[in-house]
Amino acid sequence: MSGLVTFVNLVDRLNERIGRGVAWLTLLMVLVTFAVVILRYVYAIGWVWLQESYVWLHGVVFMLGAGYTLLHNAHVRVDIFYRPNSVRYKAIIDFFGSLLLLLPLVVVVIYFSYGYVLDSWFRLEESREAGGLPGLFLLKSVILLFCMLIGLQGLSLAARSLLVLLGHPEFQPEEEETGPI
Repeated sequence: MSGLVTFVNLVDRLNERIGRGVAWLTLLMVLVTFAVVILRYVYAIGWVWLQESYVWLHGVVFMLGAGYTLLHNAHVRVDIFYRPNSVRYKAIIDFFGSLLLLLPLVVVVIYFSYGYVLDSWFRLEESREAGGLPGLFLLKSVILLFCMLIGLQGLSLAARSLLVLLGHPEFQPEEEETGPI
């Protein structure tokens, strides 16, 4: 059991650190977007590489932040059946949802994206736009990092749920605040 506890703690710490680090990219994304708007509409200057950079930043934030979002139970969910139920019920749903829905989907994404990313690396793919950013292969690699982080967090969620079902109260999720709708 201690190995399971260690695994959950390591994965949770990993996604916590990555999520907090990636969150700073949102500030950079806002600043770049602001610069693009000012340059375009005030000075009539437009650089494709600068415009692409905030789109790329958005992709990186979204994909590398997905594990952090799952860690904090912040993904969009239709929870009319989930929220009002017991901790045990939620643990069962999270356990089977992770193992039967999330992890198989991660495997499918890896299966279909691996060749796509590898091909991009072999060609050292760049932006298709004239004046765009080089290194598109690096951005495409984030797809595989996404799979790794969300997959690990899915395994951690399943393990955490199992620990809750086995009577480890320290792994029970904190109560959610329900604000005005």
